[in-house]
Amino acid sequence: MTETISATPACDSTPGEDVTTSMRLRRAGLSQHVISSRCRPGGPWRRLLPGVILLSNREPSRGQQLRAAMYHAGPDAVISGTDALQAQGIPLSPSRRVHVLIPIGRRIASQEFTWLDRTSRVPEPVVVDGLPFAPPARATVDLARHETDPDRLRRLLTLPVYYGLCSAEQLRDEVDAGNQRGTAAVRQTLRSLGSLRDTYQQGVARELLGGVPVPPPVWNVTICDSAGRRLGVVDAWWDEVALGWILDPAPTCSDRPAASHLPLTGAGVVLVHTTPSRLRGDAMAVARELTSAFAAAARRRRPRVQALKEVAA
Repeated sequence: MTETISATPACDSTPGEDVTTSMRLRRAGLSQHVISSRCRPGGPWRRLLPGVILLSNREPSRGQQLRAAMYHAGPDAVISGTDALQAQGIPLSPSRRVHVLIPIGRRIASQEFTWLDRTSRVPEPVVVDGLPFAPPARATVDLARHETDPDRLRRLLTLPVYYGLCSAEQLRDEVDAGNQRGTAAVRQTLRSLGSLRDTYQQGVARELLGGVPVPPPVWNVTICDSAGRRLGVVDAWWDEVALGWILDPAPTCSDRPAASHLPLTGAGVVLVHTTPSRLRGDAMAVARELTSAFAAAARRRRPRVQALKEVAA
C-alpha cells in the first residue's frame, strides 16, 4: 500500500530549492557559460552530478544528495536500501551511496554517491518529503541481498518487523518475487526467524504509542508479587502506575479476562487487552483506551507488584 506523506513530486522544483538542474537554470534564463562559471572551484555553486547543481558551495547534506540522485536517475526512479528504511522510521547508519532503482531499459551510469540499480520491478513508492522510497519489505531485501555478516543480516531482517512496517511473510514474498541473485543467505535467515508474529505485533504497538500521551513502557516483562512469586507476563509495562498492556492473539472480553491473567488483575494490576486486528484497524480507539487506563491506574494506590525481569521477545 502506498502511503503519501507529502504530495510534492520528487523532481518538481519549488521556490528556494537548493538542488536543481542545468536545464532548469537555462530555462530560467541563465546561459551555460554563467552556470559553468558559478560551478568552478571557489564559485558560489557546485556540481553534484552531471547536470545537477547545488546552489551553494557547501558540502551537500544527505537530503540534498537524495534529491540530486533523483534528478540524475530520471522519472519513475525510486530510492531503496538504507535511505528508504531511514525515511520510514528505522534508525540505521547512513550508507556511502544512495541506492536508486531505475527501469531496466534506462541507460544511465552510476556517478559519485549514487548506485543506480536497474530492475524490471520498480515498486510503487512511499513518498516522504517529496521523495519516492521503496516500501519497507523491498528496501530491506534490496539491502539484505548484499549483507555478508550473518549477525547483521539477522538484525536487518528483524528491524522492519520490529518497527511494525512489514511482516516476515511480506519479506519472504518479496524475496520470492525478486531477483534471486544473492538471496540464499536471506532465505535461510528468514526461515530461522519463523513468523515473527509477536515481534511484528509489538512493532505495530510501538508505532501506535508514538501518538499516545503516556510515558514509554518497558517491553516483555514478567510481573511478580512482593514476595517474588510470578503473576504473569505483559507485552508492555508502565511500572510507575502498575499498568500492563497485553497483545492478545484472540479477542478477549474486557469483563472476563483470560484465566492466565487473573493473578495479575487479582493483584490490582490494570490491564489493557488489544487484539492484532485492532492495532491496525482501530488504532485511535486503542490509543484512547491506553490513555484512559493510564489515568485510572495513576489515580488508585499502586499495588505491591514488581517487574522482576525482562523476558526474550
